[in-house]
Amino acid sequence: MLTLVAIVEYRVGAEAAGQRYEDTVLALLGRHGGRLERRLRGTDGRTEVHVITFDDRAGYESFLVDPERAALRTALGEAAPNTRVIEVHEV
Repeated sequence: MLTLVAIVEYRVGAEAAGQRYEDTVLALLGRHGGRLERRLRGTDGRTEVHVITFDDRAGYESFLVDPERAALRTALGEAAPNTRVIEVHEV
């Protein structure tokens, strides 16, 4: 199992568009063996933290190149959120 934490930062003025994008993209996880374990939003409304698990690294890699995901991000253009992904494990 692969566990990731994604820190998502929405662009000022594009928070709603970024949140809609994340709603849609997170719904694609299942087709790649991924699951959204937690989705937390900062009180500023501009930052989210996602805890995501995948059955294996191959599932994560296939999610990254999913054509629907790529098309959605391209369509969002400059309004696309910035995302930092960290691989984590239990301690």
